[in-house]
Amino acid sequence: MAAPVLAPITQQVSGRTATVPVPGGPAAAALVPSGPARGQPLAAAVAGLPVLDADGRRVPFGALFRERRAIVVFVRHFLCYTCKEYVEDLAKIPRSFLQEADVTLIVIGQSSYHHIEPFCKLTGYCHEIYVDPEREIYKRLGMKRGEEVTSSGPSPHIKSNILSGSVWSLWRAVTGPLFDFQGDPVQQGGTLIVGPGHDIHFIHRDSNRLDHKPINSVLQLVGVQQVDFTGRPSVIHV
Repeated sequence: MAAPVLAPITQQVSGRTATVPVPGGPAAAALVPSGPARGQPLAAAVAGLPVLDADGRRVPFGALFRERRAIVVFVRHFLCYTCKEYVEDLAKIPRSFLQEADVTLIVIGQSSYHHIEPFCKLTGYCHEIYVDPEREIYKRLGMKRGEEVTSSGPSPHIKSNILSGSVWSLWRAVTGPLFDFQGDPVQQGGTLIVGPGHDIHFIHRDSNRLDHKPINSVLQLVGVQQVDFTGRPSVIHV
């Protein structure tokens, strides 16, 4: 039987070269390249960069989506309360929904690989997850550093306010077995739809901690069934 033809994804958030604030004041502002846009292939040099799994094994980034289309979510850092709550909702996506669409879901952080297992236990996340401790893939994809003020609006996935969320993040930092921030605290994340192979179908670079793409909008782009994240029981009409 011939393999099904994958419908093209036409939506995108393409990047531009922009000045991004980083710690140290205006003199320390860095000009960050936009990275690839939708419709461009992922550079072989980027595909060959390693990510680490929960056991510290090195895996080429491109091997994660060589055979199938993938949703790749880059998170800020594992102590970020918005990342925690966003990944908690990613964990609610049934594996069967992804399998029906022949799509894989991948989360990538930028901490030491030692933090992967505790983060998965905390969030209930059971899909693929890796880390890019040197942030080389973040950089090559043009993921931003610093926070930009945008009108992204409230996130459907974030339940905590900034005060309670920040206090909880700090508590996790000081009570964890390793006192660190589990990644660069000013690094932003993003979402990539890529594969099979190196074809980039969609890319979104977060401008701040609340600027992640709503999960159902990403699922819709790859033909995955929508998920009810409200937690309310379904109403059956008879």
